[in-house]
Amino acid sequence: MDSWGHVPGTAGMGRRRFLGYVLAASTLTVAAELGEAVLAPEEAAAVVPSAPGPAEIYDLNDMLTDAALPTANLITIRIDSDGTASFALPRAEVGQGITTSSAMLIAEELDLPLERIRVTLADARPELLFNQLTGGSNTTISTFTPIRVAAAVARGRLLRAAALELGAAVDTLTTRAGVITSTATGRSLTYGELAEKAASVTTGQVSVALKAAAEFEVIGTAQPRIDAREAVTGRKKFAMDLHIPDALPTMVCRPPTVNGTVRSVENLAEVRAMPGVTDVVAVSTGVAVRGRTFGQCIDAVRALKVSWGPGTADAKSDDTVRDELNRAELPLPALDLLTKSVDTRFTFHFASNSALETNCAIADVRDDSAEIWGSLKSPIVAQEQIALKLGLPVAAVKVHVTEGGGSFGRKLFYDAAAEAAEISRAMGKPVKLMWHRTDDFRQGRTHPMATSRVRATYALGQVLTYDQRHTSVATDFGHGVGEIITAQAARLPVGDLTFSETIFALSQQTPYDFGVVTQLLGEADKGFNTGSMRNIYSPNVRCAQELVVDELAGRMGKDPYRFRREFLKDERARAVLDKVAAVGAWGRSMPAGTAQGIALHPEYHAYVAVLAEIDCRPETTGRTVRDAYTGPRVTKVVCAVDVGLAVNPRGLEAQMMGGIMDGIAITLSSGLHLDNGHFLEGSWDNYFYTRQWNTPPELEIVVMPPTSGQPGGAGELAVAGAAAAVACAYGRATGTMPTSFPLNHAGPLGFEPLPTSPPIPASPTDGLDRTY
Repeated sequence: MDSWGHVPGTAGMGRRRFLGYVLAASTLTVAAELGEAVLAPEEAAAVVPSAPGPAEIYDLNDMLTDAALPTANLITIRIDSDGTASFALPRAEVGQGITTSSAMLIAEELDLPLERIRVTLADARPELLFNQLTGGSNTTISTFTPIRVAAAVARGRLLRAAALELGAAVDTLTTRAGVITSTATGRSLTYGELAEKAASVTTGQVSVALKAAAEFEVIGTAQPRIDAREAVTGRKKFAMDLHIPDALPTMVCRPPTVNGTVRSVENLAEVRAMPGVTDVVAVSTGVAVRGRTFGQCIDAVRALKVSWGPGTADAKSDDTVRDELNRAELPLPALDLLTKSVDTRFTFHFASNSALETNCAIADVRDDSAEIWGSLKSPIVAQEQIALKLGLPVAAVKVHVTEGGGSFGRKLFYDAAAEAAEISRAMGKPVKLMWHRTDDFRQGRTHPMATSRVRATYALGQVLTYDQRHTSVATDFGHGVGEIITAQAARLPVGDLTFSETIFALSQQTPYDFGVVTQLLGEADKGFNTGSMRNIYSPNVRCAQELVVDELAGRMGKDPYRFRREFLKDERARAVLDKVAAVGAWGRSMPAGTAQGIALHPEYHAYVAVLAEIDCRPETTGRTVRDAYTGPRVTKVVCAVDVGLAVNPRGLEAQMMGGIMDGIAITLSSGLHLDNGHFLEGSWDNYFYTRQWNTPPELEIVVMPPTSGQPGGAGELAVAGAAAAVACAYGRATGTMPTSFPLNHAGPLGFEPLPTSPPIPASPTDGLDRTY
């Protein structure tokens, strides 16, 4: 075993050769051609008694990676005369740390310090096709080899240029920290001195070999974020920090029910005359107001008297939607009366993506062109659709991708950018559009309400069948993934399914040998604005499954941890499960009303196991002055994660921590109450995301040693594992399996809902009075 903890020959990529390009440019510019760089996934061998499901053979991440392959050679790295490397990442940085991990890949192969690498976000580039969509925890997987190949091409080209300048053979030169040195003469040249000499007047193909894992000095080491200083000093630029000429603050008065429409405005002239207000216009989503400050916009929005038309969810409530879902549930197989069964239905209520940054975008639309700025995870689709709505050629619409303050699936959609473009065209002026927090909760995209019916049969110590029928309010996949599914349809192992069913089949799997396994999705009700929340279907589906696993273990007289271990298919899954059980002291004695829960989640060639401890005793549950939520408190979490190869273990730990907080929230406290066509939550005061008092004081993340030479997906991995572990802990602490989530949803509301029209609090306190 080497210093990485590898068993020799089982992990790490050898020195295979890859193709790249040296591009014609004034200074050295290079690109990668994938070729064999990303191998087709190996088919999982059938395991008796459970055959592999579609996601175990070819999953959503594989589909996204394959879709990116044809244009990988359009991703370029440039070496400038100051010795820095510049890379425009065709993905969205929304806090997940991909600019840092991408810089690390360049630093590794180029032998250049991290601080000499400049990673920016690429504008929308239609020629990239499906290679500019951020989602499915795919960025590191799909760019891991192309970025390294491009960097290796650059290093090779610099070495050849140095050999000519120094009069030395290439194999006598070394590279270190952006300097090439001749071992024979001791003479050195910097990358900056060689940038122009290494450039090419024509584009040519070259072959390179990448470093083997044993040679890594950057990849696999814990690195701080390259943007950390800018973030903590307030210098980091988000969309609302940009100063675009004449783009003034803009907000929208929105309808009281989901997707309501404007019938008339009674006091248009009066509002237009309010201090600071420059424009008021009706648009498809409400009435837009542009002013000198956001505070003045809010005053104007509150003053508007609008007559609203019906929406798409009028008169609907949690109960009516649940009834609709129950009616739409797909049938289960006939039950064999000779077996025993666990048969349960779970309910998961609407939820918010909970991004700290609300929807926002800047737009400057003119007669023959448009320019958009925003945090967009599918900028090509945004560019195409905005051009279509404006009646402009795609080339006339420029879309600039800014860094975002969180997403969790929300920024896959370009709602704010499209709305800003519509408003700018209607006003004939640039606008800086920001949604209020209440807009996000009540009119934004939501994670759809769903039910999950699970039946597992067992006999003689074996689980014979596992059937799950997940029924959801329809999820909108019109953000670009649907186009990828259409393009990749012939190779997908799922047959002729809808977009939603395909995503479900390619993302859901069970890690256990449970005999004949079926997991199917049904949908109902397209009247809501929905989208993919972090981890898509998995937090709901896996939470239901892990609770049933606990129930099966109890009925069969087995310990929940050992029961899981017995039925697991994969050794990597068993390793993370064993690790959290050992580190978390599984089975230790605990007071009544408290308990441990344990759960596992496989996804995107990665595994996570989570052990959670919960305190459900009434005398110890938390409450703060500003927080009306009282309920169970998670006191400890241990997480073990195996992503194959962790490019940046420190970044991976941060992803796991964030996912754990998401999992705690959606299990215990974070949900939206639908009542008469609108959601009651309207601020952070009453949308109870994980609070400081409910953040586990004991939190340990264990990053497992590398188990392969390729990274797996990590951005969403911990959410489902944590949600399930917390739910299982609650079930063991109370003695009752929970079946409705979040757990506080059925209790007292705990807050006074904000008025529905206009849906903006009277006293904004989030810095909205700045002048632009």
